[in-house]
Amino acid sequence: MSCLSKTSVSIPIEIQIPVLLAKPSPLHVTKRNLISVGLTRYKPELVFRWKTKKMANALDTSPLSLMLTSGASGRMNALLSPRVWRSLVMLINAFVLLLLVPVCGRRRRRSPSSSWPRREEKREESGGTQHHHRKGGDGGPLVRVPAKILLWLKRGVVEQEVAKRRALAMRRVLQDDGDDKSLVREYSLFVTTRGDTIFTQSWTPVSIRKSGRYNDFAKQLNANGFKAYGMDWIGHGGSDGLHAYVHSLDDAITDMKSFIRKILAENPGLPCFCFGHSTGAAIVLKAMHDPKVEARVSGAVLTSPAVGVEPSHPIFAVLAPILSFLLPKYQLRAAIKKGTPVSRDPNALIAKYSDPLVYTGSIRVRTGYEILQMTSYLQQNLSKLRVPFLVLHGTADTVTDPEASQKLYEEASSADKAIKLYEGCLHDLLFELEREAIVEDIIEWLNFRV
Repeated sequence: MSCLSKTSVSIPIEIQIPVLLAKPSPLHVTKRNLISVGLTRYKPELVFRWKTKKMANALDTSPLSLMLTSGASGRMNALLSPRVWRSLVMLINAFVLLLLVPVCGRRRRRSPSSSWPRREEKREESGGTQHHHRKGGDGGPLVRVPAKILLWLKRGVVEQEVAKRRALAMRRVLQDDGDDKSLVREYSLFVTTRGDTIFTQSWTPVSIRKSGRYNDFAKQLNANGFKAYGMDWIGHGGSDGLHAYVHSLDDAITDMKSFIRKILAENPGLPCFCFGHSTGAAIVLKAMHDPKVEARVSGAVLTSPAVGVEPSHPIFAVLAPILSFLLPKYQLRAAIKKGTPVSRDPNALIAKYSDPLVYTGSIRVRTGYEILQMTSYLQQNLSKLRVPFLVLHGTADTVTDPEASQKLYEEASSADKAIKLYEGCLHDLLFELEREAIVEDIIEWLNFRV
């Protein structure tokens, strides 16, 4: 997710959320008033208005802040392909059989008069104290481990995995800082109201103040005078949580709101624009329904938003709530739709699928259910969106539906809205062959509104 303002602003992303800020201008208050007046003259029926090069130069000194988010929607499409369906049926059958197998409880104590042989036990008297020893099948003693210890051990494994991801994310920031003398890249840890630690980072142009997958995009924003902040949402990147497991996407929305408040407090008076990709765009959209957020955000840029994501088979809508409750962290191995392209650039695909901070494995049941729930909510509340927005989508996207983006544009209540469809482009627009032109379109839209 991305947020633009005339000061620092913070917002959460699906994998990373960069926020951009530009150097404040002494006349920014006057210019902002002029622009806001100009925006009232925009006609809703216009699909898009591009500013001329002359206008762009006139606004070069306008400060902005931007936030970026992306999502895991791409792994939803194949959840119930024929192969997945067969695996799911086998899983359900196994679960039903497990429920039908009688569970043996503790054996009742036999009376002394019982003629049945007693269970092999040894009782030894030592200092008046009785010691009971139970032997396992290998003749060794059996040790019963308390459930709390088992939970602690499992939690320790997750924490170790989080520590590795976070160390890698930090190392990338430190290695990148200094390579480009025109900007400063930093990281920080943000603690949510739930007590989870979220990894955040910022890209600051040197003109203002002397990981991530969206690093290049953030630097391009820096080059245009924006400061960017990024946030890995729960279960992703350098943040807390089991990799790719999201118990509730509402947690990610809450974290995003807190991060925005933090950035706006550090940069008072700056306009803020949020950017989101895929599931990250869905998170941005739902956050914009909050009147408090709507009042503080100047606009949103959405690429391939997860507004139209449907299960591969209708039965999943029935089974998803049950499976997400019984097996929330379970990964369906066949749930990845192999061969589903997200970019036509081979180098971009190699970079994505070889990055340990980017989750490309089987989607977890609960995470998939949350994405479907979010999609359903947005489709029923498209008219609630009132902030200015730009939605971008590739016509060949097979992960999220371009027609859903068109529907969002048509039904949203925003007076200032625009849509642009890129013919032949796939899901990851910022990693497509046309990414330079797409980034230019985004920056022009942002510059025209500050």
